[in-house]
Amino acid sequence: MVRRRVAITGLGLVSPYGGDLADFFTRLCAGESAIRHLLTDDQPRPLSIPFVACPAFDADAALGKPLAAMMDRFAQLGMAAAFDAWDAAGLARAASDESRDDWGVSWGTALGGTLAYEKGYRELWQRGRERLSPLSVLLGMNNAANAHISIQLGLGGVSTSHTVACASSAVAIGEAFRRVRSGEATIMVTGGSDVPQAYGVARAWEALRVMAPGDAETSPAACRPFASDRRGLVLGEGGAALVLEDRDHALARGATIHGEIVGYGASCDHSHLVRPEAAGQIRALQAALADAGLAADDIDYINAHGTATAEGDPVEIAALKSVFGERAKTLPVSATKSMHGHLLGAAGAIEAIASVLALRDDILPPTVNLADNLDSACSGVDHLTVARQGAAPRAALSNSFAFGGSNAVLVFRAVRQ
Repeated sequence: MVRRRVAITGLGLVSPYGGDLADFFTRLCAGESAIRHLLTDDQPRPLSIPFVACPAFDADAALGKPLAAMMDRFAQLGMAAAFDAWDAAGLARAASDESRDDWGVSWGTALGGTLAYEKGYRELWQRGRERLSPLSVLLGMNNAANAHISIQLGLGGVSTSHTVACASSAVAIGEAFRRVRSGEATIMVTGGSDVPQAYGVARAWEALRVMAPGDAETSPAACRPFASDRRGLVLGEGGAALVLEDRDHALARGATIHGEIVGYGASCDHSHLVRPEAAGQIRALQAALADAGLAADDIDYINAHGTATAEGDPVEIAALKSVFGERAKTLPVSATKSMHGHLLGAAGAIEAIASVLALRDDILPPTVNLADNLDSACSGVDHLTVARQGAAPRAALSNSFAFGGSNAVLVFRAVRQ
């Protein structure tokens, strides 16, 4: 069986820090939190919670008003990120002489167009209207983002959406990787986007009692993965995209290669909808390493799932210690959600980008809010509380673990020029 090498030739995002990739990573490495106090005055009962938003994002400016009007915000964020990744890869948006029939899209979203659906419910039940916009279904469907990406970039290959809760975009990236590696696709646009600000969604998450509290003063420090005083996760919106490409094809056209994706492992705890188990995460970690053909000692950085929940954090550390053994004690680990928040279906993609940039730029981002308050149940790995540079990391893992017990682990390898 042919196993092609898979290069990462394009990266793009719309994050709480804005849309500039270099600025995003600089601020992560500086330990700058993007978490803010979210106040809304257009809800039945105002929300007052820590949140991560992309206030600088202007869909009309990024996409053009006619195209933006055809999309829910989650698809707008995804399309803008995909455009940036595509342009960064040096690929033409318009169709070229080269066939794109095996170029495709694999996208992740946990929620899809919930804002569009909530708007429709309000029109029906609060305002008493009998008819909704004929675009309602098209705006709300989960595959809207990947459909628009395929259309706008002229991609005739597979176009799929993956909804696996918080692992959605990690699974989407893993499946895209497999398609390119096997030769089914030459290029795949992959990643994810989500927007959980819908009032009903926010209230539903609040009812789960996994949300961190916070006010205007404390919100930037609300998310504290692995800390003894952690109190839960902080939701946020965003979109992130990667262009995965057959390495030979990328080299032939002179593309810049930011890194390679070399492994993907997935599993299910098959035990509980919300309570994670180390055994399932261990299987995903082991599968990812085996798929990459790497040993524990080959990994120099782990971007942890690290949501700052009471049960989740210790389970993830236990899984890492089981898989990496003595190596775990010196294995650099950080949870960038402490700064950019939990972007649900987009989380795996933005953390994949952070991992690729860590390898490429030789600087490992930290977990903030952890310096003096590590939970003893989360000890046993090398927690980064400040950025670390100069270690020349060779390979990194990015973990995504979801409600429903779904686990996905991606393996990236540095390309030294």
